[in-house]
Amino acid sequence: MLEHVLYIPAGLVVGALVGLTGVGGGALMTPILVMLFGQSPAVAVGTDLVFAATTKLAATASFGYSRKVDWRIVGRLAAGSLPAAAAVLAFLLWRRGSSDTTDHLVARSLSVTLIVTAIGLFASTSLRRWGLKATAAWLKAVDRWTLCITIAMGVLIGVAVTLTSVGAGALGVVGLLYLYPLRLTADRLVATDIAHALPLALLAGLGHATLGHLDLTVLAFLLLGSIPGVLIASRLAIRLPQATVRRAIAIVLGGTGVRLLLA
Repeated sequence: MLEHVLYIPAGLVVGALVGLTGVGGGALMTPILVMLFGQSPAVAVGTDLVFAATTKLAATASFGYSRKVDWRIVGRLAAGSLPAAAAVLAFLLWRRGSSDTTDHLVARSLSVTLIVTAIGLFASTSLRRWGLKATAAWLKAVDRWTLCITIAMGVLIGVAVTLTSVGAGALGVVGLLYLYPLRLTADRLVATDIAHALPLALLAGLGHATLGHLDLTVLAFLLLGSIPGVLIASRLAIRLPQATVRRAIAIVLGGTGVRLLLA
């Protein structure tokens, strides 16, 4: 029971980071469940996805109330991510009889996704600068190419999230910084990224739960910490000055990148 109580502060910290910056869900929680609490990779991913869906539901409700979500961008991302997630779940269902193979696949995919996420986090400033230059150079065609790239990015995120639970926050924020540097202010960036992550995490989490990759006891204790954390932090992200929110995003992105490289 004492070990389960330790899940509460873990949920609180991760929930607060998700609510404030949109980053920190799978990129932090899945490695915590695997390396600190000894969960199998597949169960860690499934539990974290349901945890993330519930946590981000609270954050989306908070942001949606203040009209911070850009639903057009959310739709573009979901057009790629949801079909990709369904395809990965179908593949895992086909491999359902080989639990060791599934754990190996998830663990390998998690390692690769963590490395790619770290690279993206470190390059986020450059990506935003390149995005601004591209927007200025091809202003008339910008909406056309961003539509295709946003859907393609959704496919990548859908595969990564379903296999590893990592990517909806960290990779989503980095990609949106590049694709929509003028359209998304700091608080709208966070809100839009969280709103897209919600249906994706819900679909992938329910799929993993069907496969038996879910620990309900661990999930309950994580949510005891995360729900208060995400509600408080999401309101702070709305009310704090944009410069403060940007600094918070930069700190979390940089800190997560260093942690991923050292893991």
